[in-house]
Amino acid sequence: MTSLKITTWNVNGYRAVLKKGFDSWIRQDQSDVICLQEVKTRPDQVDEVFRSWDGYDAYWNPAERPGYSGVAVFTRTHPLEIGYGLDDARFDSEGRVIWLRFSDFTLYNIYFPNGQRGMDRVAYKLDFYSRLLEICSERHSRGERVILTGDFNTAHQEIDLANPKQNSHISGFLPEERAWVTRYLENGFIDAFRHLYPDKVQYTWWTYITNARARNVGWRLDYYLVSSAMMSGIKDVEIQDQVMGSDHCPVSIFL
Repeated sequence: MTSLKITTWNVNGYRAVLKKGFDSWIRQDQSDVICLQEVKTRPDQVDEVFRSWDGYDAYWNPAERPGYSGVAVFTRTHPLEIGYGLDDARFDSEGRVIWLRFSDFTLYNIYFPNGQRGMDRVAYKLDFYSRLLEICSERHSRGERVILTGDFNTAHQEIDLANPKQNSHISGFLPEERAWVTRYLENGFIDAFRHLYPDKVQYTWWTYITNARARNVGWRLDYYLVSSAMMSGIKDVEIQDQVMGSDHCPVSIFL
């Protein structure tokens, strides 16, 4: 591959974002691979015109529960192999992972669990982090290169959210959640945006309440963690915080 643009976006409902200019955005954005999270739909619930887009192959992994979770990938670059889930029944009914193996790397599109419904879901979220890292470590041990992208549902450092002290006891910024992101960075991954922009304050999610987006009171929850061996080939990471349509914004990486 000579050059590649990958974009991740938690659309908070694919059918909802279709009514908010997604078609104009996808034509203008011209990404080679688009990773969507929280699609909240099955492909058979979407008009055939919107199940894929001109020039893209579409892969969907909806949750078993209707109107919940789910991920999708649109790609103009044909993968060598496609997989779904983490080979773990605890997680795979919720439609949280699609992975695509290309010649140079394997891309994981991931919607990490949200822990805000109670401590049982925090534990579930941490188990999810653990299982995914096991898989990635196996790939690294074979000399493979990996890109993890999607909604991590965790702000890693204080710079990654507007009000860290007020949120230190809220899921999304709990010490045990942040520690798992650190663990990835200690096991062969680099946070591409933070590596390129160590001091830049920029967010990817804003709550719908309290007019947070207009005031830019946000969190950086959407990441690219790339294998250390790949970082020299990463040209840029762009947070498209001017793009509306969801409570998250798209984030692009340029290889």
